[in-house]
Amino acid sequence: MQAQPAPYRLHIWVCVNRREDGSKACGNELQMRLKDALKAAVEARGWKGKVRVSHSGCMGLCARGPNVMVHPIGRWFSGVTESDVAAILDEIAPHVG
Repeated sequence: MQAQPAPYRLHIWVCVNRREDGSKACGNELQMRLKDALKAAVEARGWKGKVRVSHSGCMGLCARGPNVMVHPIGRWFSGVTESDVAAILDEIAPHVG
């Protein structure tokens, strides 16, 4: 094992968890579109290499989903849609540097 500093200033996680029983969860076709929209907006702002956008499994707050978490600043966004992308990035912009 080799430990090293994180290569990104921020890491944005988009929950795409699905439940087989059909109960409420973040994951559906819209969540991958949300992830893609975040990635495109990060690149458009020139943040590629500073901010990473990834998808995750369950974050544990399905009833509030779709959920997006920004690490390491500890910001959590619930009920997120593609129309929220700019507001999320505006809020985290001071941490990008």
